[in-house]
Amino acid sequence: MSTEETSRFVRLRVELVLEVADGDAVTGAALRHIAEDPEVPDEERTHAQSAVTEDTAEALAYLVDPFALVSEVPGVELQQASWSSERIDYDPDSPDWDLDEDDVEEDEDEQGSGGIG
Repeated sequence: MSTEETSRFVRLRVELVLEVADGDAVTGAALRHIAEDPEVPDEERTHAQSAVTEDTAEALAYLVDPFALVSEVPGVELQQASWSSERIDYDPDSPDWDLDEDDVEEDEDEQGSGGIG
């Protein structure tokens, strides 16, 4: 049996590079999100507020919700999610930032193995 026939679970990997044009807006939104979340204990709230105030990348991590990304997709239920954010040096002209790099290798593998013999 193939993996598709034996498992209903799918790992979806997404990598985003965001340009923060207004760090204060991002920080403010994260602080509002933290303040309005009734499930965050006071001790954790204080720590979270400090973290998002010091680092815009941390603020983004509080605002990005993987559940929201898939909650409207019919027939799926989120089982587990993890995510992180970090400041990076970004050069869109660098070959290191070719997001289709993995796809090209997979396409070449598929074409090479499916040849006419």
